[in-house]
Amino acid sequence: QVQLVESGGGLVQPGGSLRLSCAASGFTFDYYAIGWFRQAPGKEREGVSCISRRGVGTYYADSVKGRFTISRDNAKNTVYLQMSSLKPEDTAMYYCAAYSHPLVPFQAMCIKTYGDYWGQGTQVTVSS
Repeated sequence: QVQLVESGGGLVQPGGSLRLSCAASGFTFDYYAIGWFRQAPGKEREGVSCISRRGVGTYYADSVKGRFTISRDNAKNTVYLQMSSLKPEDTAMYYCAAYSHPLVPFQAMCIKTYGDYWGQGTQVTVSS
């Protein structure tokens, strides 16, 4: 049974930090690029950051560059998103997803919002 389970969300003040985790099971983790996506009320889901299968390549949306860092630990089947200098506009439900295609670069996962498997999400609220 494929599972992606996000954790680490919560309420944080502007300027604060959070670390999200995405724990995967039920599929061959290092065959898949992993991405973090977010969706705010009334808005479309957008790709925040994606990481290649071995973690060598990373992609960030312009809105989070320099503030968010994605990483993965293939031994633990887990991907992390370290979020710093959080802003109210970062408030959203955050989802992780897994995607694998032999002819599609991992960056496309974020740009096109591709995902073979999706988690249920974790809420991040940035507010004073």
